[in-house]
Amino acid sequence: MCGIVGYIGKRRVVPILLEGLKKLEYRGYDSAGIVYLKDGELKTHRCEGKLSRLEALVEEAYGEKAYCGLGHTRWATHGAPTEQNAHPHRDCSGRLVVVHNGIIENYHSLREELKQLGHRFSSETDTEVLAHLIEENLNGDLAAAVSEALTRVEGSYALGVMSADFPGTLIAARNHSPLVLGTDERGSAYLASDIPALLPYTDQVIFLEDMEMAILAEGDRRLISLETGEPIQRETTTIEWNAAMAEKAGYKHFMLKEIFEQPQAITNTVSGRINPETGNIVLPEINLDREEFDRIERIFLVACGTSWHAALVAKYWLEKYVKIPVEVDIASEFRYRHLLVDERVLTISISQSGETADTLAGIRRAAKMGSKVLTVCNVVGSTMTREADGTIYTHAGPEIGVASTKAFISQLAALYLFTLYLAQMRNSISLETRAQLGQYLIDSAQTVEEQLPKVQEQIRGLIESFYDCRDFLFIGRGVNFPIALEGALKLKEISYIHAEGYAAGELKHGPIALIDKDMPVFAITPQDTVYQKTISNVEEIKARQGRIILLGSEGDDHLKTITDDVIYLPIVHEDINPILYTIPAQLLSYEIAARRGCDVDQPRNLAKSVTVE
Repeated sequence: MCGIVGYIGKRRVVPILLEGLKKLEYRGYDSAGIVYLKDGELKTHRCEGKLSRLEALVEEAYGEKAYCGLGHTRWATHGAPTEQNAHPHRDCSGRLVVVHNGIIENYHSLREELKQLGHRFSSETDTEVLAHLIEENLNGDLAAAVSEALTRVEGSYALGVMSADFPGTLIAARNHSPLVLGTDERGSAYLASDIPALLPYTDQVIFLEDMEMAILAEGDRRLISLETGEPIQRETTTIEWNAAMAEKAGYKHFMLKEIFEQPQAITNTVSGRINPETGNIVLPEINLDREEFDRIERIFLVACGTSWHAALVAKYWLEKYVKIPVEVDIASEFRYRHLLVDERVLTISISQSGETADTLAGIRRAAKMGSKVLTVCNVVGSTMTREADGTIYTHAGPEIGVASTKAFISQLAALYLFTLYLAQMRNSISLETRAQLGQYLIDSAQTVEEQLPKVQEQIRGLIESFYDCRDFLFIGRGVNFPIALEGALKLKEISYIHAEGYAAGELKHGPIALIDKDMPVFAITPQDTVYQKTISNVEEIKARQGRIILLGSEGDDHLKTITDDVIYLPIVHEDINPILYTIPAQLLSYEIAARRGCDVDQPRNLAKSVTVE
């Protein structure tokens, strides 16, 4: 989950490294470091904590006439988040450095072996093993030494390597951790863990595949297979995102900006895919024909975190309209349990980044068992999109805040699109119904846009009563139950308040014991098919003096008899409620976290993309 950036070219490298790390800090912010080549020596700067500390440390180095370097921002896995454990790591000579994202699973045995050979270690990290292992294999050819060293490595890695003895070269390699290369009109070569770090400089990228190595020099870029040593030819991909999309644009936090970008995210995901007049859904990147869809008897939805909540919503939609059994799995469980998967199962992964380690492992296993695999993903060219049989891109644009918002909304839009598409392929609903439902989805973007400022104002009026609470409960029923889970997750992630999401009907099976005057309950109560049941559950909370925030339909005056804290939303088709009712849950979490003075965009212990198990 760490972030890597590298550059070799004609520009001064220090500003490029720091700017790239700023764009990647959401991947980890336990420590940071850079290294660059100057006058035949490697100049290294490292520090514990966030990137701002490193920026202050290297302020005088901005103007250095150095044109090759690497940078790293760390999410700690092995070794505490200290300066000693910050990247880059050196070999014994101090002439070779490595930055790394991933986990070297056999580093203990390699470390002991290298110690016996006389190597001296200065950190607790698994990464340092790589520097010494490359040193041990170095004999006049840096690329060959890296390649040979990696034959001994078990685990995942994306790494950048440079040596003072090979001044015109950067080495990059990947296995199960993302790495992107970039080029520009000057012949410069760039290296990064994720696309946003490259956007200020180029939109021309190449995605490294597993077991591939890149040899980068000014005006030269070669790809080599780590398994065969053979050269690889690959065309560049043009990225449609731009640098401005990854800036705050006047908002205090990326999270708030991304919440307010959700109407556009919905529009971008839906645009060109629904014909409002005919009701036809077009998803050409799915790459499965009618015959393949007709063979499907079950669907597995596989995801982690917020994406898992999107999958839970989709289960309701798919079973309702496609009339096919759907299982929803947390990817870290799916990959290890006894799977009943074959060619009659469609496996769908859901991921913002397309690099989530557990989800990737899950779909790889399903594919080996004969399942067709689709992925719902935001990042063009990511590993998941390359390995799946078909893709539904969400087109949310770059999401920088660690807590996912617009990516979640666009996943819901994409999954609803897919539901209608599959219903179309299997003729399970009428053309008229499909056209109507598609229009509801299209209209949801405007509804969300209209409600965002209104809901934010209402939420701000509520939080003084709730921001200092220690616990919180979110409840909902039916298709809104996953939104209760998502609301609780958001509050936990960014405010550090303990929160739980529950199906409202389950309160009597344990959680109601927690209800008292100090327990706030956020209840999703639209006037849908389970409205009366949900209200009964809310009344039970009121009877036990619970502090209730109600989220309900405009015109529902009964809610005011239960609590003074009511947020009203317009009446939409109940399928669209998860999209609309996500907004207050996000804003509640955001405003409480901001009021508590939390680091909203970079909450402690988290990273944006979980690329290690």
